[in-house]
Amino acid sequence: MSSIPIWVFAVILLILFSGYMAIRAFLAERKLDRQFIEREGKIYMERIQKERMKRREQ
Repeated sequence: MSSIPIWVFAVILLILFSGYMAIRAFLAERKLDRQFIEREGKIYMERIQKERMKRREQ
């Protein structure tokens, strides 16, 4: 232990922290993508419903 410089431990910790932050950012982006897809899907389904109502009225 004493032969390993402290900066090596610091670099290892920074690499681990960087990996953690990358995973966290990936999960947050995936959540945003799901929310966007769901919102767009609702808009699309509303448009289809409006078209069906229009056709029934004719």
